Amino acid sequence: MSKERILIIDDDPDICLLLKKYLAKKGYETFVAEDGKQGEKWLKDNNADLVLCDFKLPDYTGLEMLQKIKIIDTRIQVVIITGYSDVRIAVEALKKGAYEYVTKPLYPDEILITIENALNARRDQEEVAIQPIKKKSVSAPAPEEFVNGVSPASQTVIKHIDLIAPTDMSVIVLGETGTGKEYVAKAIHNRSKRAGMPFVALDCGALPKELAGSELFGHIKGAFTGAINDKRGCFEAANGGTLFLDELGNLSYDNQVKLLRVLQERRVKPIGSNKEVAVDVRVIVATNENLKEAVARDEFREDIYHRLNEFKIELSPLRERPDDIEVFAEHFLQSANAQLGKSIAGFEPKTMEVLKAYTWHGNLRELKNVVKRSVLLCQDQLIGPMHLPQEILSPDTDDVGSMAVSFNGELPKDLKSVAEEAEKKAILAVLRHTNNNKSQTADFLKVDRKTLYNKLKAYEINI
Repeated sequence: MSKERILIIDDDPDICLLLKKYLAKKGYETFVAEDGKQGEKWLKDNNADLVLCDFKLPDYTGLEMLQKIKIIDTRIQVVIITGYSDVRIAVEALKKGAYEYVTKPLYPDEILITIENALNARRDQEEVAIQPIKKKSVSAPAPEEFVNGVSPASQTVIKHIDLIAPTDMSVIVLGETGTGKEYVAKAIHNRSKRAGMPFVALDCGALPKELAGSELFGHIKGAFTGAINDKRGCFEAANGGTLFLDELGNLSYDNQVKLLRVLQERRVKPIGSNKEVAVDVRVIVATNENLKEAVARDEFREDIYHRLNEFKIELSPLRERPDDIEVFAEHFLQSANAQLGKSIAGFEPKTMEVLKAYTWHGNLRELKNVVKRSVLLCQDQLIGPMHLPQEILSPDTDDVGSMAVSFNGELPKDLKSVAEEAEKKAILAVLRHTNNNKSQTADFLKVDRKTLYNKLKAYEINI
């Protein structure tokens, strides 16, 4: 069996050397690029299974590099390396298709676990793509990973899952990145009559426009440049089971039209083929953006929205349900113990107070990463405050950021320019606070959404 290949893109030679030697000892074939352009050229000439990419490169940002990697090969798993102060930006990378992020300082064991999980996920995706289509499956349902929270919001979600799971209705799951939308989708699948059949997840946010159709509907050999073999799409792979489409709002108009046809007729036509294939699939979609608002902006087809919106489940951000933090922290503690071979008993009371007071812009995903790193560092029976990142212990108390207006040392031209600059600063600050959620930003600023959209356009704020 050939070694799995990892490309490290980082302009810090010490980090590159550390990771290259450590991963080579663990049996991986490792390569190094010192900037984005060098990494992009290497990927065009070579194959890689995973890329470790620093978020701040000399020539590209992590988001730009992520997009370039996914255009070259959508199958490559990408792990972003970032400073803790950049966690909100790293969360944005997850929306665009990164598998995970790790924060500095880097710990080899943490990196290794993340890499192993990412490559396992890649193998699972490839197995789904090549396995023969089965009408029946004797495999046992996947273990249920959904954790029941104790807050009223979480209890409502649990009731909705139990209510909708036995049906074949389509479901829209709304929530910020990291709130557990895929776990909800899996819980619905595992409690349904399709539980023994495939559950296939596709991150539409990670798909380049030109490849989305192939991933969804499949293609035949020779359908386009690079189509060297027949490929089943996700609808065929999920036949008899459930297809989970994450970040559905990112699909192009053309692919939205094709998707509508499949939803209506329950038949798919692989790209380049004249034959249609019947499929029996339950569709669950997720988005961190309100699709109804996207419809109003003509960014998402209204007919698809109504076809999918048979039932809606909304997930509250973790900062709005602090009662759940202890439940999930304990769950992530047990998971980290199992992964790291440790037996940490729990958290000191002061530690739990700190966790409950933090804002958690990355939601459950950020909490999971913090707990895992704390377990790695802890040599005692209980996790103390000293095991938490400094940014968790001393968060920026001004959550909406500085409202100071700057004119680069010069006098303002007029009072209107002062007001406009202050208004732009305020909008940017609240967008940061809401993780770029436009609806929440409009509510916070007490304006309607149309007014906010006009302001964003006027001030050239692109999100």
